Amino acid sequence: MILYTYFRSSAAFRVRIALNLKGLTAEMRPINLLTKENRLAEYRTVNPQGFVPYLIDGELRLAQSLAIIEYLDETRPNPPLLPATPAERAFVRGVATLIACDIHPLNNTRVLDYLDSVLHVEKDQRSLWYQHWINEGFTVLEQLLAARPASTFCTGEAPSLADICLVPQVFNAQRFKVDVAPYRRIMAIFEACMKVPAFDAAQPSRQPDAT
Repeated sequence: MILYTYFRSSAAFRVRIALNLKGLTAEMRPINLLTKENRLAEYRTVNPQGFVPYLIDGELRLAQSLAIIEYLDETRPNPPLLPATPAERAFVRGVATLIACDIHPLNNTRVLDYLDSVLHVEKDQRSLWYQHWINEGFTVLEQLLAARPASTFCTGEAPSLADICLVPQVFNAQRFKVDVAPYRRIMAIFEACMKVPAFDAAQPSRQPDAT
């Protein structure tokens, strides 16, 4: 199994967590997003979309973090990353897509690059952009989580796909100096997750390409 990754990519971070929770080992092949290595023809022949993560498992080639994680969960079912009941699975998928599809895309590298190189948005203004979309998404997420029965993780006492998505987004929020203090439930879950070795080992600073 091979994973094309970048240490600070939220999406790749998610897949690294999932691999660790499953006890799986993949050969990590770093792709430097800052130097635009992902846009080079050499990598485009591997993944035409030019993004990370990208997973190779035998003859199978998979892009997009949520698809990769669900594939891992379906082919290596223990421990499960989705709850047993339809209602709980729907909640977990809702949290995951809120983060991965609503919050993260507005703040990923190519959007920030466009704000910089094409629209010539000042650095401080880019930071305000980033913080705005994090705060808007986290405000809703905090309400959703706070309305749930008390639990260690997003749902229940075991990490799920929701937690896998939440942790990298908190890392990004902290990196861009978002005030996370108001998000008490989010941060309690984050702190619980980071006590789990699978999450800790996947964090950016522990990756071989960390700079």
